[in-house]
Amino acid sequence: MSWVEGAAGSPYGTHNLPYGVFRHAGRAPRIGVRVADFVLDLDGAEAAELILAGGALRRPVLNEFMALGRAQWAAVRERIVVLLTDPGHRAAVEPLLVPLAEVELVLPFEVGDYVDFYSSEHHASNVGQILRPGQPPLLPNWRHLPIGYHGRAGTVVVSGTPVARPRGQRRGSDGPVFGPSARLDIEAEVGFVVGIPSPLGARVPVAKLAQYVFGVVLVNDWSARDIQAWEYQPLGPFLGKSFATSVSPWVVPLDALAGAWVPAPPQDPPVLDYLRDVPHLGLDLRLAVDWNGTRVSEPPFASMYWTPAQQLAHLTVNGAALRTGDLYASGTVSGPARGQVGSFLELTWGGTEPVTLADGTTRTFLVDGDTVVISATAAGPDGTTVGLGEVAGTVLPAEPD
Repeated sequence: MSWVEGAAGSPYGTHNLPYGVFRHAGRAPRIGVRVADFVLDLDGAEAAELILAGGALRRPVLNEFMALGRAQWAAVRERIVVLLTDPGHRAAVEPLLVPLAEVELVLPFEVGDYVDFYSSEHHASNVGQILRPGQPPLLPNWRHLPIGYHGRAGTVVVSGTPVARPRGQRRGSDGPVFGPSARLDIEAEVGFVVGIPSPLGARVPVAKLAQYVFGVVLVNDWSARDIQAWEYQPLGPFLGKSFATSVSPWVVPLDALAGAWVPAPPQDPPVLDYLRDVPHLGLDLRLAVDWNGTRVSEPPFASMYWTPAQQLAHLTVNGAALRTGDLYASGTVSGPARGQVGSFLELTWGGTEPVTLADGTTRTFLVDGDTVVISATAAGPDGTTVGLGEVAGTVLPAEPD
C-alpha cells in the first residue's frame, strides 16, 4: 500500500507507474513517473541518490533510460515501488511529488522511426466494404502478413497539441483540386515504444518483444480521407497521414500490463514460421473515443488479428534496424460492432450515416473546433485497473494560402 495520497484504488497506483516528461515552475523538462494525481520527479530522485540509473533519469527525454535495457527498467521500477510504499522513505520522497495539475506534459521521448500497421480484421473489412463495394473486403495477402507503412516521425506530437486541418490534392469532378481536407478523420490506435536497438541486418523474433519494447502509448493517427483516397492509388499512405500523429504523454511499462495478456484471435491460414508466436497473445485494452465530450465508440484491442509481437517481428524480418525511441502503432482498433470502431470513416459508414452528438449537432467527419479524446484502461493485478492516460487533440482551421 502506497503512502501517497489517493494512490489506493487509483488507476495510477504503484501497480502502474507510467513514465513521462514534464515542465514545472519554469524549469527545463524533467523525467517523472505518475502516481495517483502526482508526478514523482525522477531527476530530483536520482540527484538525491534515491535511485541509481547512471544519470539516465536526469535527461530531458526517456531515450537514454530506455536504451539501458530490461534489467535496468525492472530495477528502477522496483526501487520506485519501494520509495512510494516504505514509510521510511516518505520524508525524502514527498518533497519530490509535484501535483499533476501544476505541470505541463511534453513529448516523453525522441521518436526515431514511426511505423503504422493495419492489424484489425474488423477495420480492414469495414474499409474494404466502404471503399470497394461489391468486392472482397480483404485483399488476398491480408491474413498472411501484418500490413503497414512508414510514417513521419517529425510530426508525432504530444496529446493536447492542436492539429491544423491539412491541405492537399483531392479528387474533383474534373480532375484533382487543391485545398483543405473535407474528410478529416481520426484513428484510435495503440503504440509500442522501442527501448533497446537492434543491429542492421538482424531480426527480432516474436519471443523477444519484452526485451525490446519499453512500453505502450495511445495513438491518434489523424487521417485526411479525401487526400488519402486520391494519392493511395497505386502506392500507399503519404500526405493523407503525415501531417500529424498524436500520442499520449505517459509511457506505460510492459510490466504494468502483465495481467492484461489474453489469447488473440485464431489465425487462418496458418502464418509463416517467423510470425508464429506461441502462445498467441494480445493485450486486453479497453479504448474509448469521445467526440466533443460525447462517447461515440469503445474499441476493444483484444480483437486485433495481428499481435504486437508479430508486428515487431515483421518490421525487422528484412534486417531493418531498430533504434531507441522507434514507435510502431497497431493501426486502427475496431471491433465487430458499430459502437466499437476506431475511425469516423467506419462510424458514419463513409459519411453516409451522420452521428448525433450530445449537444444535438451532427457529424460525419471532423469540423474545425472539434476535440477528440482517446483513452484506455486495462486489467491490473488483484482487481486493480491500469490507466493508459489519454490522447487529445483539437482541430484548427487550415493555414491560409
